[in-house]
Amino acid sequence: MASKVAALLLLGIICLGLAAADVPVDCCLSTAEKRLPHRLVASYQIQDAGKGCDIKATLVITKAGRQLCLVHPDGNQWVQQLINAVDKRKQTQ
Repeated sequence: MASKVAALLLLGIICLGLAAADVPVDCCLSTAEKRLPHRLVASYQIQDAGKGCDIKATLVITKAGRQLCLVHPDGNQWVQQLINAVDKRKQTQ
């Protein structure tokens, strides 16, 4: 009886750990080089490879609710400028 309780407790801890993991549900599978005006971007998320996704990318959510996968900001100046503009706009709001 004690072993059943211990097994259930262990299973519960494992499930809780998996549920709290920092793994994105949706991943960008490819990226676009398309440049967007920062005024169209509502928010963004940085996707790193090896954290549940295969590639590095920048997930951009437009004010219209569309999700676009752009290249990662590492080594891409225009994506970094887009991120800086969105961050600056959010700080002034």
